[in-house]
Amino acid sequence: MTSLITQISKLAATHNAPDPKLIRKHNIKLGLRNTDGSGVVVGLTSKGCVVGYEKVLKSAPLLNRQDITLQIPGLNRKLAPSEACYYLLNGQTPESSRSLEVFLSRLGYLSEYDVKPTKGRLYYCGYAIQDLINAYKDSEEEGFDEATYLLLTGELPEASQLKNFRNEMIRRRNIPMRVTRFITYDSENPDQMSALHRAVAALSLMDKYPNSDQIPHQIEQCLNLIAKFPTIIAHNYNAMMFRKGRGHGLINPSTNMSPMENFVYMLNGQKPDRFIAKLLDMLMILHAEHGGGNNSTFTVRSVTSSGANTYMAISSGIASLSGYLHGGANEAVLDMMANIQKNVKDWNDDEEIIVYLKKILNGKAHDGKGKIYGIGHAVYTLSDPRAVILLEKAEELAKMSNRENIFSLYQNVARLACKLILKEKSKSVSPNVDFYSGFVYQMMGIPKELFTPLFAMARISGWCAHRLEQIAQGRIMRPAYISSIEPRKYVSITKRCR
Repeated sequence: MTSLITQISKLAATHNAPDPKLIRKHNIKLGLRNTDGSGVVVGLTSKGCVVGYEKVLKSAPLLNRQDITLQIPGLNRKLAPSEACYYLLNGQTPESSRSLEVFLSRLGYLSEYDVKPTKGRLYYCGYAIQDLINAYKDSEEEGFDEATYLLLTGELPEASQLKNFRNEMIRRRNIPMRVTRFITYDSENPDQMSALHRAVAALSLMDKYPNSDQIPHQIEQCLNLIAKFPTIIAHNYNAMMFRKGRGHGLINPSTNMSPMENFVYMLNGQKPDRFIAKLLDMLMILHAEHGGGNNSTFTVRSVTSSGANTYMAISSGIASLSGYLHGGANEAVLDMMANIQKNVKDWNDDEEIIVYLKKILNGKAHDGKGKIYGIGHAVYTLSDPRAVILLEKAEELAKMSNRENIFSLYQNVARLACKLILKEKSKSVSPNVDFYSGFVYQMMGIPKELFTPLFAMARISGWCAHRLEQIAQGRIMRPAYISSIEPRKYVSITKRCR
């Protein structure tokens, strides 16, 4: 068996690796990325908007030139050639640089731009993430339910609507007894994302109409999953710990606690103080949505587009998030920082830190993969707005838990890593939210096994919102792949030899 697997591995490696010449010849966008690293635009969404750079039109071709202006009769200002063309064909000037970009792309000029780094911005249904967080900054209430309502509906709720929504989500917290028994007795695998995946599949068996294409049924399924995810995650973890001879078994959800108070209560049997509950709520809001292009949300949309039911679509998102390049990034940061703490003697010595970071970047230290985890992002360049918000709380929590020296190391690593990558790779990067989130969870006492499930507990709101949007758009996703191999003539097995 070993020799067979070795043989298949070698042949697969030979035929699966892409030919760089073919990639250039056909202008293939590997990973749905443009050559400058930006994402290929494949759809529209009203749910999330992620901004990390600006596209600056180049001086050529003529339409994109900015040093030429044209006077259009009836307008009191001059227009650039691209704006003038837009006006003549549409009867109005472009509303934004984005609308102009879409227009130019239809004319075949999409590739004629430079990417300019800018401060990161994140919007949920048009509302800045900072505003959604700040709205509950000085409130005793939590904001995750409001963010969820906004993502599902596209509108901020009125007070009565939010109250009804919160009560409905509380009512749906419990999971069926058959699923509880399944979680308790039928699993030996300690992997928490696998456990979450199985529980969602089990819930589909409890649904009388799992494959219904009626929107009310699908909305109800989404509400059920959003409300039940905290219960499932807490039950999965406690069942695992109980099987190991530790812990206290399963704790049923409370009906008189806020969502995050209830989650922590289900984990350890104690209601947390408001600071911890509010901090966890903030983390949930920060992770709830990140546009349609992130891997797990795109996966949910792709599976949804085939007509698959809610449980299948959400399960696909869980599967995607389980990958270490997506949901496991904050765990990778913790491991890397632990490695740095062991190998850097003076945590305030910039020179010593940067020498070790260079070793990591060159694949000669830590895990040998050449990655400084938590630094850089597929979209954000100068800053990740989620990391900016979380940084303040990380510092506050570090002071409360006497870990200011470790927090200082985090800051030094972030600052020096960004400088190093700019110097070595000519790429503007910044710390992303994962750089701090694992450290914050650790200081809060959240077990490492739950870091990625907590991500899922937040992102389920965005997944469901995108699923409902994809259903409304109603077109199956079918990107094109170009064959890398020419047609071959079949050879009889008796004549094959290598």
